[in-house]
Amino acid sequence: MKMRLRANFILATAVNLWMVHTVASLSNIGISHGRHANSRFLLDNGVSRTPPMGWNSWNHFWCGINESVVMSTADALVSTGLASLGYKYVNLDDCWAESERDENGKLRGKASTFPSGIKALADYVHARGLKLGIYADAGNRTCSNQMPGSLHHEYEDAKTFAQWGVDYIKYDNCYHDGTRNRERYTAMGHALQKIKRPIHFSLCEWGQEDPAKWAGAYGHSWRTTGDINDTFASVTWIADLNNRWGRYAGPGRWNDPDMLEVGSGGMTMDEYRSHFSIWSLMKAPLLIGCDLRSVSNRTLRILGNKEVIEVNQDSLGVQGRKLRSKDGLGVWAGPLSDNRVVVVLWNRSELRALITAVWRDFGLSPNTPAIVRDFWKHKYVSMNERDRLTASVAPHACKMYVLTPLQS
Repeated sequence: MKMRLRANFILATAVNLWMVHTVASLSNIGISHGRHANSRFLLDNGVSRTPPMGWNSWNHFWCGINESVVMSTADALVSTGLASLGYKYVNLDDCWAESERDENGKLRGKASTFPSGIKALADYVHARGLKLGIYADAGNRTCSNQMPGSLHHEYEDAKTFAQWGVDYIKYDNCYHDGTRNRERYTAMGHALQKIKRPIHFSLCEWGQEDPAKWAGAYGHSWRTTGDINDTFASVTWIADLNNRWGRYAGPGRWNDPDMLEVGSGGMTMDEYRSHFSIWSLMKAPLLIGCDLRSVSNRTLRILGNKEVIEVNQDSLGVQGRKLRSKDGLGVWAGPLSDNRVVVVLWNRSELRALITAVWRDFGLSPNTPAIVRDFWKHKYVSMNERDRLTASVAPHACKMYVLTPLQS
């Protein structure tokens, strides 16, 4: 599935590197024939050809979820217009199940918080054009220790999730038996293959065994880092860690730097715009973590920026990368479909500063004219820019542009 950019994008090593990173060439990263066969199944099932988008309960609610919260959140996705922009998954995290399996060894929704059952919840979500996600664990207990894990119950649980109508599984990594992560995660991958339902499989082993190197054989996304928190320091740390693995991502298999904190309240609007811009450029899953039932208009303008979302959902599927950074001033960029380039100038320092990206940074000849559009101001900056782009960027803020090169 090798992709090609047109001639004016093949002028520099950077673009060639992006290409290698995007397609994750089988010969270059040592994928066995067995893995290739599994990848073909997962990639061909139609799931997550672009990064998944939706909402997850953990960041805001922790264990305080119930069916009313989930149903009202599904309604909010629709009423705010976010669902129409691609936010489709409504994902339960930990604590949704009873503390023990039933007499037949099956998981069951917690009667006190999900009295209608998970199947009824899935029906409610599906009726609104959305999809239901659920949480499980590759150990004996989940991370809260309040419900059973799926270790040695993989096929049984996969079949149960399919019967309920689940569309997404986040698979965590607590209370396991000490065996390798890869062994336990591939067991669930094989179980999901057997049930034949198109479920997005999200591996959450926190990047411990470099899952980017192997998880694309068995799932659609994998956590590359530990958990995010609602601070700018966490966002920058995680972005840098996730950046390392860009060459393994592509359509149907995505690096996951964890959920969005936009709207959670711990950062400034500039910091949240930077967070959303970099996650979109990196083709990360866009899973909202705040309470959508009381979200502010300012937060909705960030989460609902259609142009930035289109970068994340671009059909080329190339993870944007950090090209250079010095003293907290960084240039991040990546190719898009139709010969375009997305560029983020990110100021992680404490002072306003000028940041410059030069055409050679992303494989363009200095003489190539380009149309430049600012995706946060929603306007064209130039219709004939050449050689470089410079902007004054506030502390912890960013500028996000898309360049459309013209024929010289």
